Amino acid sequence: MYLSIQSLVSEFSSWIWGIPLLILLIGGGLYLFVYSGLVPFRYMGHAIAILRGKYDKHDSPGDLSHYEALSSAIAATVGMGNISGVAIAIAMGGPGAIFWMWVSAFVGMATKFFTCSLAIMYRGKDEEGNTKGGPMYVITEGLGKNWKGLSIFFALAGLIGTLPAFQANQLTQTLVDVFEVNKANEFTAKLILGISIAIIVATVIFGGIKRIGSVAGKLVPIMVVVYLLTVLTILVLKIEEVPSIFSLIFTDAFTGKSVLGGALGALIITGVKRAAFSNEAGLGTAPMMHGTAKTSEPIREGLVAMLGPAIDTLLVCTLTALAILASGIWKGFEGDGITMTLAAFNAVLPFNSGSIILTVCVLIFAFSTLFTYSFYGYSCLSYLTNAKIGKYYNYIYILVIIIASVIKLDFVINLMDSAYALMAIPTIISTLILAPKVKKAATIYFQKLKTNSF
Repeated sequence: MYLSIQSLVSEFSSWIWGIPLLILLIGGGLYLFVYSGLVPFRYMGHAIAILRGKYDKHDSPGDLSHYEALSSAIAATVGMGNISGVAIAIAMGGPGAIFWMWVSAFVGMATKFFTCSLAIMYRGKDEEGNTKGGPMYVITEGLGKNWKGLSIFFALAGLIGTLPAFQANQLTQTLVDVFEVNKANEFTAKLILGISIAIIVATVIFGGIKRIGSVAGKLVPIMVVVYLLTVLTILVLKIEEVPSIFSLIFTDAFTGKSVLGGALGALIITGVKRAAFSNEAGLGTAPMMHGTAKTSEPIREGLVAMLGPAIDTLLVCTLTALAILASGIWKGFEGDGITMTLAAFNAVLPFNSGSIILTVCVLIFAFSTLFTYSFYGYSCLSYLTNAKIGKYYNYIYILVIIIASVIKLDFVINLMDSAYALMAIPTIISTLILAPKVKKAATIYFQKLKTNSF
């Protein structure tokens, strides 16, 4: 019985993360990209000014500053997917998959602009008067009570999709691998690590959204800078390889000469799928965080959110790809994910220092994700029940961290992947219907900006 359910969930996960979801995510995102008239992209400088706090007002509704909201959303997306996911893309699709990740990131920026503008435009409140955002509120506040079934569908999928099982499992596995723990002691080591991770996470998440935002605001710059410096070191040591790497990415993207046997369509799907999984554009998680930002200007938050895929995919994922490709380790390498990235770092950096640096990065990346995901699950349970019951989600969350640290997660990962994918359906549908509202608000906002009317 268990095996048949496991097989069914595995098949469903493979199917939904295939063509149907890609059509919804990329087709919907491409429409929003064109529909926006590329106007948001022309205001990247303004988006950075907002992020730096130029337009912050302490009396605006919400809990987090623009910077904290973006940092928390990036903390959730910049995680194991950026370190291991890129390696998987290269292993499956070759260097050309990276080009399609870039294309998907630009489309994802447009999606985030619309979804996170809507998250401010149609905010809700819980029973305690706290400001809440996310697709469930966008649907009920923007589309009306007749659409409530779609919002419940999102929240139910979100309860499973944002559990910390994958992050906890990968973090403990990485530490066990790096420190070469004896197989006989592996279970005990993972259990101790799982409990330790749970305690650290608990000290942050039980402090609520403001503490999560504060911690994320400090962690995100550190992890991006450390990773940036490490990869730049690798590229300096392999400087003669860099021009040929970029040439390889572009030529391979259109020739389809990949591990997949020259199937260009499959190559594109690999890149797009990894980018969607990396920056989560269109899946509905980021709007929950951006919906708590202290602002009364929806377009302002949409512009800030748009920077997310640029930092996540265009910067961090590209850094990982360049490090792997520069090392040359990817050619004929048996294995992918974190193993390939680890081998690439060690192949170039002296004294096996790659293991130490990557372990530090993995720790920061994984913890930042673990801190933020708890808020997403809490938001979903609060919406389905009430704020008081919603707080119990954190106890379930902590327990899952410990359990996930010691078990094999094939079934759980497939279940979570399926739930995560299901979250995209109500998110994209509601965004496409309400897109004209965002475009109208954007026209007014940018006119005000030109005339300095704020």
